[in-house]
Order: sequence, then C-alpha cells, then structure tokens
Amino acid sequence: MRRGLTGTLLALVAAISVFAAACSSGSATQVIELVSPAKAAEVIAEQPDGLVVLDIRTPEEFAEARLADAIMVDYYASDFADQLDRLDKDVPYVLYCRTGNRSSDAVKTMKSLGFTEVYEIDGGIVNWYEQGFPVEQ
Repeated sequence: MRRGLTGTLLALVAAISVFAAACSSGSATQVIELVSPAKAAEVIAEQPDGLVVLDIRTPEEFAEARLADAIMVDYYASDFADQLDRLDKDVPYVLYCRTGNRSSDAVKTMKSLGFTEVYEIDGGIVNWYEQGFPVEQ
C-alpha cells in the first residue's frame, strides 16, 4: 500500500509541475513595454501583422489630434475594460493617451486580459509630438 501512495504522490507532483510550467510559459511570451516615441515609431513603421495603434483618450481629444490610423477606445467609458476585452489579444498594440497617466493604468488591464504584445508610448501623444513625430487632425 505504501508503494501505491508513493506512486500516486509522485504522479500528483509531476502533474502539478507540468501544469505550472504550462501556465508560466504563457506569460513568458507576453511583451508589455513602456517605449520612447522613437521606439514606438519604429514598431509602427515595421507594421507587424495586425498592428493596432490604440488611442485611449476621449472622443474630443481624439478629434483634435491623433496618430495615423489610430483607433479610439475611451478610457472613461463605463465599459472600457469590456471594449478592450473584445479586441484581438494576439496582435501587437501601440498604446497611448495624452501624457501617459491613463495608458499606464490601461496597460495593466491589457496585461491581465491576456494581450500578448503592447507598446505603451512614454509620455503619450504630448511627448510623441514634442519629439517631432507627426499627428493627424
């Protein structure tokens, strides 16, 4: 009987180890980075498959100026997290807000929702523009 119990315990430990390895390997492939406007411009220029430029400012801010081809999800919308959750989590995102405050919170939500590749522009669109990168109006 002792042998059976030992074998069962070993099998259980092995199963837990395999499960833990499988869970941790998923998070190892997640790329969540705070990047300079120059690095963000580089990522955008490379145009990885399915790249989304995501503006999380208000509709009024978005109408004033935005990065080329950006889509908007209003950070202040009551269903903001739900809107993010409906996006494709397996494509790369370049994320920005006005100065980085909202995007720093949003990136945490995106990480918890399982987005695999998010580049947050340090300093937001203000820093982007101050560094000489173009915006659309």
